[in-house]
Amino acid sequence: MAECHPVGFQWVMEAKARGAKIIHVDPRFTRTSAVSHVHAALRAGTDIAFLGGLINHVLRNGLDFREYVLAYTNAAAILTEEFADTEDLDGLFSGYDPEKRQYDISTWAYEDADATPAAGSGEPEQSGEHHHGGERHQRAARGESYGSGGASVHAKPKTDETLQHPRCVYQVLKRHFARYTPEAVADICGLPVEQFAEIAEAVTANSGRERTTAWVYSVGWTHHTVGAQYIRTASILQTLLGNIGRPGGGILALRGHASIQGSTDIPTLFNLLPGYIPMPHAHEHFDLDGFVAADAGKTGFWGNMRAYTVSLLKAYWGESAQPGNDFRFDYLPRLTGDHGTYATVQQQIEGECKGYFLVGENPAVGSANGKFQRLGLANLDWLVVRDLQLIESATFWKNGQEIETGELATTEIGTEVFFLPAAAHTEKDGSFTNTQRLLQWHHKAVEPPGEARSDLWFYYHLGRLIRERIGDDPRDAPLRDLTWSYPTAGPTADPSAESVLAEINGHGPDGPLAAYTELKDDGSTTCGCWIYCGVRADGHNHAADRKPGSEQDWVAGGWAWAWPANRRILYNRASADPDGKAWSERKKLITWDAGQGRWVGPDVPDFEVTKPPDYVPPEGAKAQAALGGADAFIMQTDGKAWLFAPAGLADGPLPAHYEPFESPVGNALYSQQESPTRQTLDSPHNRYNPARSKAYPYVFTTYRLTEHHTAGGMSRTLPYLAELQPEFFCEVSPALAAERGLEHLGWATIVSARTAIEARVLVTDRIKPLKVRGRTIHQVGLPYHWGPNGLSRGDAANDLLSVVMDPNVHIQEAKAATCDIRPGRRPRGPALPVHVEEYRSRAEEGEPTDG
Repeated sequence: MAECHPVGFQWVMEAKARGAKIIHVDPRFTRTSAVSHVHAALRAGTDIAFLGGLINHVLRNGLDFREYVLAYTNAAAILTEEFADTEDLDGLFSGYDPEKRQYDISTWAYEDADATPAAGSGEPEQSGEHHHGGERHQRAARGESYGSGGASVHAKPKTDETLQHPRCVYQVLKRHFARYTPEAVADICGLPVEQFAEIAEAVTANSGRERTTAWVYSVGWTHHTVGAQYIRTASILQTLLGNIGRPGGGILALRGHASIQGSTDIPTLFNLLPGYIPMPHAHEHFDLDGFVAADAGKTGFWGNMRAYTVSLLKAYWGESAQPGNDFRFDYLPRLTGDHGTYATVQQQIEGECKGYFLVGENPAVGSANGKFQRLGLANLDWLVVRDLQLIESATFWKNGQEIETGELATTEIGTEVFFLPAAAHTEKDGSFTNTQRLLQWHHKAVEPPGEARSDLWFYYHLGRLIRERIGDDPRDAPLRDLTWSYPTAGPTADPSAESVLAEINGHGPDGPLAAYTELKDDGSTTCGCWIYCGVRADGHNHAADRKPGSEQDWVAGGWAWAWPANRRILYNRASADPDGKAWSERKKLITWDAGQGRWVGPDVPDFEVTKPPDYVPPEGAKAQAALGGADAFIMQTDGKAWLFAPAGLADGPLPAHYEPFESPVGNALYSQQESPTRQTLDSPHNRYNPARSKAYPYVFTTYRLTEHHTAGGMSRTLPYLAELQPEFFCEVSPALAAERGLEHLGWATIVSARTAIEARVLVTDRIKPLKVRGRTIHQVGLPYHWGPNGLSRGDAANDLLSVVMDPNVHIQEAKAATCDIRPGRRPRGPALPVHVEEYRSRAEEGEPTDG
């Protein structure tokens, strides 16, 4: 965090100054480790085993916050007799189909309660699917199709409040994590038993009624084939310890760029509409009512999905959207399969995708398997790149690695590249949404230079020109009917960002809306993103609020605006006990004031403000009316935090340790080596290293540096930053350097089944050998910022990676793969692919290593 998020890390240092204990879990000793009380070095890709060990420590020793667990989780729910765990099936859950590589989740249900189908199940066959080894790809987009509330459970489960029933979630959890002992953690992760015990004691001692512990993660947890389950494991631990919805608790996802949170809220993701409303599917969602019925829970606040969706459709199509035409629901695009970034690159290579926009992305350097990316770009008819600099994705046709090797020729690449210079954030108005869900407004400081323009300018005027040129063809009606009129100003006719924020906030008959609870499903309200509703309450831009800290309380509700409803801590009803009293004065936040008949406290209550703790919903109640006065997790259909997920995930109701797809060792817990539902792409340009291969004996992991920014386009062109980190390098331990004959500051060649790259050698104790499965495992650290453009140039670390993904969210496994490393520079020209092919042949013929 100190290395990659230094501005946010100041608050960690402030907490440390006040007595907080800082524990850093990372394969490398970094700037964060240097100021932490404990640095736990673990093998990349083993965090579920580590977190599972902490869960086992909690359950085995009865250290859970029992009152919180009973009140606010599904620990007491009883599962169906048909459910079988990984402990019963040697690494698989019940319902697995090895041919489809998918789960039928019907056996994961509560007793006598049906759940919505899992991600990727029960969908019609569609064209354009990719296979690996004859097994069907995980279906697209279903993990997100449940919106922010997750999948629905349509009946109250049978429960055992004593938590003794063998099939209640609590007992299933205890059995599931029983094998995650300190010794197993040490064997899998390389973490000494004594250090694990120290961490387990610190985390549990600092949790409960009086204290809370926070976990902070970033892509080190998400860039894995089981990344969603990493977060699930942390969620289970934090929920057992009572660290959700309370001050100082939570699980904080740090973002690598200023508005990455904003780009998922108002999404650049292919499978979501604004506010985490799912995109409709072509073969399932034929009308609005069917769409809402399929994807919205009937209870909890997600039960109002029709109001959120209708208000969005009104924002899109205005007066054209009326009850008689289903509010133009038929105008929305439909998903026909996986339209994610890697599937799209596959379609580029296959000639199915002809044109591409790149906005703030540099896949030729920043995405997994750079060669795969560049081959896709080289097979387009046209490519539009909007960026601050001529990034590698705009110049691949003349200086990509494949030009040097002869695999591509500039004169034969037919892609027409349009480079359009973009305005920087200082050159435009707008908002950033940060890790705290905080919308912060920034004002234009200077005009953009030359022909540089803002993204808002580009898309508004592109849309305007397209609308002017289309005719009367009925298929163009969705474009003609769009609300597409914003005030413009200045010599370049820049649209007003404030007017866009106003559209996002929404309005009703009486003007700007103040909260998403005001949204209606009858067409009387508009709202471009329901979770942002209220950011312009009373017509005031609350994202621009800047009340000094000295003039407000510690929650600081007057600094910017947090979605939803300017609430700073989600699920904060759980900060009080079931009766509405604070768990402790020390951790007091939201409490029930019987005299006022309302929830009070320094934060905005994440609950109906006048619903008393003893409220019992009437039979047949819907949406939030169906939640009881102690149902704190209001977006869930049952109001509970799910320790066990009976639906909603493609890869299991509980996390389980699987090895990374490319691993030097076998799975110590199950014969199932890797995630059975992993998502792969079968392509001659996306080859995989065999697991436990002697040809690729070392682990490598990628990471960021403070001095460079993401794929380098904003930093390698700046002399001051380029001087601070002038060359691409690899970090290796003294032991690995001795084993392979690597010299400090000399050259090394790192090889995978995709390519070989070269880097300067940094021999350092910051990355150390680990004892894993009875063997010494070495890890290689690679910063991923370099490419052939700019002042500081070098090979791209991500060229080494394959495309293998999490089946829920389609994120690549970039934090754990295997390689070989040798002294000296890599081969040049046509000799490079020959060198890589020699390694592949050796790997395919070789025996796997032991362990």
